[in-house]
Amino acid sequence: MDKIEHIGIAVKNLKDSNSLFAKLLGASHYKMEEVPSEGVRTSFFKSGPNKIELLEATTVDSPIAKFLEKKGEGVHHIAFAVDDIVMEITRLKKEGFTVLNEVPKQGADNKLVAFLHPKGTNGVLVELCQEINEG
Repeated sequence: MDKIEHIGIAVKNLKDSNSLFAKLLGASHYKMEEVPSEGVRTSFFKSGPNKIELLEATTVDSPIAKFLEKKGEGVHHIAFAVDDIVMEITRLKKEGFTVLNEVPKQGADNKLVAFLHPKGTNGVLVELCQEINEG
């Protein structure tokens, strides 16, 4: 794994949270995106070399809606950048981790993504992110 790609934070209201994080970080979000397959609307902020992803549920049965209902607002996941997500999935399965996505899927911010079950990672949902090369 190359680096922390971003930290995902579940929020109830993206508009209000965008305002709060803009004040906190001293800069507006640089990108908003909806991922209908995940029932989520995202907003990305940069803080130096780091990224923060705010996540708002767009459906009542989405993973973010379930997270908010169970735990409330807060850190949802930590994402790590990888060069070859398929190779990382294979490696991590051999190491005994439970991979929630056997096949990477399209995520926000032009990424292929896969998740590791938090029960095997000390309660932290881990996301693997590979930049999609265009062309």
